Amino acid sequence: MNTYFEKYCFSISTALAAMEITTLNSEHLNPDAGFSAFCKLSEEVSKTERKQYLVGNGASAAFANHMALDWTKNGGIPTHTFSDPALLTAMGNDLGYEKVFSAPLRWYAKKGDLLVTISSSGNSKNILNTIEMARSKEMKVVTISGLNPDNESRRRGDLNFYVPAKTYGIVECAHQIILHVWLDKYMGISEWNQLSYQNMNGQKTESPD
Repeated sequence: MNTYFEKYCFSISTALAAMEITTLNSEHLNPDAGFSAFCKLSEEVSKTERKQYLVGNGASAAFANHMALDWTKNGGIPTHTFSDPALLTAMGNDLGYEKVFSAPLRWYAKKGDLLVTISSSGNSKNILNTIEMARSKEMKVVTISGLNPDNESRRRGDLNFYVPAKTYGIVECAHQIILHVWLDKYMGISEWNQLSYQNMNGQKTESPD
């Protein structure tokens, strides 16, 4: 393992292997239990005809937009973000950037909805404010964070996925994997059992019995 690429891939796998998943009561879960609990929250959202909301800044906003589309189109659960430029600039200008997500969440979300926050640092004020708003509306909360182990987000969710890596690139790569595991596990998609190439046009893909 001498090349930069090999070391980079090793760093991602090492960070994922060391990922910590905890509950609001600081109970530690293994990855299988953690992702099962994550999917169970989405199952409850679907069963009660509620909605999911994803928020993040910068690259994490792009991840949120991507997964909101995939969850709505492929997962069958209406999932929203607050990353529209008009909304973001209006909230930032009128209420301050620290409220760009919490204010619209207050308007749109309801009891029983699910909030998923994506934040590499876990300390962004607008993310923490959104968690507080979700709590006030009796929503379930999942946090996905990284970098400093003492970040504020990872203590505030019903489930908390923390990636113990030191650089943004590795944390962000790991976060994308976490998000895809969540959706693919919920949908029952497994690369290792796939007999044909997956498509996303509404047709079923083949897997062995």
